[in-house]
Amino acid sequence: MFKTTPNSKTTLPLHLAGKKPIMRKDSPPPPLSGGTTPGKISLLCFETKPIFAIILALTLVMFIWNIQPYYDNLLSTTRPCTATPEKPKPLPLQHSTTAQKISALTQKPADPNKRTFKTYGNAAALFVQMGAYRGGPNTFAIVGLASKPTHVFGKAWYKCEWISNNGSSIKTKAYKMLPDWGYGRVYTVVVVNCTFTVNPNEDNSGGKLVVYAYYGPSQKKYERIVALEEEAGSYNELKYKPPYKYDYLYCGSSLYGNLSAVRIREWMAYHAWFFGKSSHFVFHDAGGVSSEVRAVLEPWVKLGRVTIQDIRDQAEFDGYYYNQFLVVNDCLHRYRNDANWTFYFDVDEYIYLPDGNTLESVLNEFNDYTQFTIEQNPMSSKLCLNESTHDYSSQWGFEKLVFRDSRTKIRRDRKYAIQARNAYSTGVHMSENVYGKTLHKTETKIRYYHYHNTITVDGEPCREFLPDSAKRTVTMSDNKPFVYDDKMKKLADTIKQFEKETLGEAVHV
Repeated sequence: MFKTTPNSKTTLPLHLAGKKPIMRKDSPPPPLSGGTTPGKISLLCFETKPIFAIILALTLVMFIWNIQPYYDNLLSTTRPCTATPEKPKPLPLQHSTTAQKISALTQKPADPNKRTFKTYGNAAALFVQMGAYRGGPNTFAIVGLASKPTHVFGKAWYKCEWISNNGSSIKTKAYKMLPDWGYGRVYTVVVVNCTFTVNPNEDNSGGKLVVYAYYGPSQKKYERIVALEEEAGSYNELKYKPPYKYDYLYCGSSLYGNLSAVRIREWMAYHAWFFGKSSHFVFHDAGGVSSEVRAVLEPWVKLGRVTIQDIRDQAEFDGYYYNQFLVVNDCLHRYRNDANWTFYFDVDEYIYLPDGNTLESVLNEFNDYTQFTIEQNPMSSKLCLNESTHDYSSQWGFEKLVFRDSRTKIRRDRKYAIQARNAYSTGVHMSENVYGKTLHKTETKIRYYHYHNTITVDGEPCREFLPDSAKRTVTMSDNKPFVYDDKMKKLADTIKQFEKETLGEAVHV
């Protein structure tokens, strides 16, 4: 049995109570050179009045602790100078067996119908970032993929914070968009818009945009994402105002499969001519840019007309059609302030202006609209005219595929152009998240010819030849009516001459 004496907090056995206490004191750590002299030990181990001894002991201990903090176990591992017995460990319970029996009797038996669920790994990431971009003085866009069930069936949300290099910060709740209309697979596309009430980098001191991604309504479980960083002095307000770098920008969808280098060459030459010098083309290689395809695009890359982005890593994330919704949204925001108009269509589609219209005049007429859609002229991918005077092997695809599907009053896919600075997100065929009006009745001003299933044809696309009389009649093929249409054919010589003057002998196909 123990009690505490009034002169000391040291606990003593009863047979020592009332006697002058002996101070317990820890020794300093052993010196690096090894060993201590008897003289030093005798100086440390002494007896004096309790209060003075306590003050001196604590002073020495704190002094040694502060000058050598790397001895983490200073007071717990050194041996004491006195023989004062340590406080004994508490004895084990004498009736533990009886207590266990009582607990077993009162505890409810396990419910055999109670099921548990064990988790292993993750089905899909909460967020997969592809890009983050400043869209203007006070707005940003973060483009990525996210678990489809989390967003379609759950209530995931985001919050944004700008942390300035000057020490200040500003927060805002984000606005999220799912622009793939539910077409996602394991992953769906998410565009997170962060719009602050003011320019968070107004003093141009630099900083970083942090996005907090929440799994559900609760704010306890989230991921912190440093989405974008700006160096001091890098913000330039003129970048977000006209005039822009290009008049026209092309944002291509994911290129995949065994693409024909010959068809890509023809498409590129035609649209470089169509859009003019103040235009730029962005292709996204999802595995379709072979060495042959790259060879026909490389001359345009060297001229600064083409950018090829390698997105092959997207294959790790199961999304719709090689994640094409992700790609077009990234392109929208990456080049948001680079062009007056951004066009979205595929590499088997050719934009055409009927009745002598010019692109400049048409777009000036459409300037009050944020976007306009373009109707297609669907062309046969195998029907050609049997003219013995022509060498088909030397003709380009749009030069010899001259039969158009003439069905009317049926719904066909449309492509579109958009003033990107007025769009928050976009799709493959149009955008539903824009500021401003959309125009659809444009077929008398602008159209596109669609050569479906020709871009992956290896070799000669002409597989069925029609007589000269087919120019004046309707031809049925695969239960569809086709009529002769040579509008694109008439442009072939002009395009070939343009390519020769622009690239010389650089093209090898």
